[in-house]
Amino acid sequence: MSHPHSRAHRHHVRSLLASGLPLALVAAAVFAHGTDTEADRAEAVGSAVAAPAWATAGADGFASVDALGQNGTYGGRNGATVTVRTQAELEKYATAAEPYVIVVAAAISMSPVGKEIKVASDKTIVGSGTAGQIVGGGFFLGTGVHNVIIRNLTIRDTYQGTWNDKDHDYDAIQMDGAHHVWIDHNDFRNMADGLIDVRKDSTDVTVSWNELSNNNKAFGIGWTENVTTDITIHHNWIRETEQRNPSADNCAHAHLYNNYLEDTAGTDISSSYGNYARGGTAMVLENSYFQGFHNPVIKDGTASLVQKGNIFTGTSGRNESGGTAFDPKAFYSYSLDAASSVPSVVKSGAGPRSSIGTTATATAKGAAATTLTVAKDGTGQYRTVQAAVNAVPANNPARVVIAVRPGTYRETVKVPSDKPHVTIQGTGGSRKDTVIVYNNAAGTPKPDGSGTYGTSGSATVAVEADDFQARNLSVTNDFDEGANQSLSGHQAVALRTAADKVFLDGVIVTGDQDTLLLDTAAKDRLGRVYVSNSYVLGNVDFVFGRATAVLDHSVITLRKRWDGSSAGYVTAPSTPAGRKGLLLANSTVNGDVSNGSFYLGRPWHAGGDTTLDPQTTVRNTALSAAIKSTPWTDMSGFSWKDDRFAEYRNTGAGAGSASTNRPFLTDAQAADQEVADWLGEWTPTAS
Repeated sequence: MSHPHSRAHRHHVRSLLASGLPLALVAAAVFAHGTDTEADRAEAVGSAVAAPAWATAGADGFASVDALGQNGTYGGRNGATVTVRTQAELEKYATAAEPYVIVVAAAISMSPVGKEIKVASDKTIVGSGTAGQIVGGGFFLGTGVHNVIIRNLTIRDTYQGTWNDKDHDYDAIQMDGAHHVWIDHNDFRNMADGLIDVRKDSTDVTVSWNELSNNNKAFGIGWTENVTTDITIHHNWIRETEQRNPSADNCAHAHLYNNYLEDTAGTDISSSYGNYARGGTAMVLENSYFQGFHNPVIKDGTASLVQKGNIFTGTSGRNESGGTAFDPKAFYSYSLDAASSVPSVVKSGAGPRSSIGTTATATAKGAAATTLTVAKDGTGQYRTVQAAVNAVPANNPARVVIAVRPGTYRETVKVPSDKPHVTIQGTGGSRKDTVIVYNNAAGTPKPDGSGTYGTSGSATVAVEADDFQARNLSVTNDFDEGANQSLSGHQAVALRTAADKVFLDGVIVTGDQDTLLLDTAAKDRLGRVYVSNSYVLGNVDFVFGRATAVLDHSVITLRKRWDGSSAGYVTAPSTPAGRKGLLLANSTVNGDVSNGSFYLGRPWHAGGDTTLDPQTTVRNTALSAAIKSTPWTDMSGFSWKDDRFAEYRNTGAGAGSASTNRPFLTDAQAADQEVADWLGEWTPTAS
């Protein structure tokens, strides 16, 4: 262009290990799915395969205990695996008597609105990547239903226009008298009544790593005179909800830890209370983080509530504790994250994921992967990452994993177009342990005297091969603008992609101007990129290009300029007409910069190309006060209003209100701008 971390990963691995998943499967962290083989199940999609490894995962917390004749919660892992894309298919298998792993591979619109499918025992219902959605309905677990897992789904949009709706009991998940239920890594929002209702003596329930947002009532427990329910609630992000956050009535044992409750000032939704111990409840509340909540922790006089290690910032009103409770470790083992890290851990880890757990060796061709090791000290097969890439045979038919041991690798790396199916993966305990770094800029002279590198040529890592993956490492361009003011061309790319089906998972990409270039091999070629659970840092147009790209469940960090000033632009799309551009979803935009100093984006018509139709959509994302109230601006004589720039259901001090200078998507428009709409038939899976 020409113009002027890891702690969540470690905890998630601990959680998977606690669930009984083998270490080799935990390390892979990816969804896969197969299908049933019987002829009368023809509506299931795909060919017969073994049950996916993640189907063997079991719950933690109270859902893991041996009680009521059920030893833990493992769902349908002893049954067949089926893939569903319609309400009829989902209902058929969810209500069946036999166990099933049910993979939801599409957004399923429920009819009539508000319908709750009655789930039978021994079921795992799980979204395929981020594609699995239940729109306009939910699930019901009745008396005696047990051993049910609901994971990795978005359940949304039964709202009927009445804020405190008492006429439409349209929950995302309701259980009456169920036991051994695990609700994990879901996104619940915009429902007519509650998001989750655990009712009428339901027990041995774990609710973990979910997002609950944009609702009057978040999460209710009770509707009984009996003091029976045992429930664990951990690592959930509860935001923009008014009440029941959760409300726990007559729980024998309620263990809440490492949850993040966020009430952002200036939005349309204000909290009335946070965690509430009611009736005869005994509650232990540990290492949670409460931000901006009114009455963050309250209790009835008859309830017991013990607090340990919680953090409260910007809260007001009642904050109560009293009585004696219980020791959760008498029932199960668990590990606590530090309360101070909860916002970053939970925001980066909660909600549907593209990956949760299966083997790392399956490739698109079904062949075993080859692993090449890189170590600076010579203990691996290669000392540099580029040397390992060079060793990959041209037109390799199967996955090659380049395992890079911890260290700082000062080099440039290029994966050429004739080397597909390559994964570069750090092997350290943190994505900060393995760093690939260089300092070329657009204006840096080439050593052979043939000119300068140009923007795209400045990349520390350049990916031109399809089906590329990177994870658990950092890619940095540390070009020093301040020390090179005489140089013309300060654009300095850390990572450039110019390929299709690129999956960046759990990485840190750091630079200043033009950090992350998401390009395509040619203007008429599709280039899809999925960035998940990652950090991208920069200041000027630092997410840019013509790719069809998603940044999901990630943190976009705004950096000051070389001179200490605060001013910049997050995105600069150069999208061809008729294609999807850049989508920032379920993420956070923040940084140590001045309030109102950054735009969300501007249209890059590369080379003055009037046929382009740049697009950036920012949705369901927390925006800090650094974002301008008019977040889009013109570029090089092209007006942003002539292109495609919009927001939907963002939160935070920088979210603002809709106006002619700040367009918001309608619900109908937003339904066509989900992550799955960007990715099409591709479901990113780690390998």
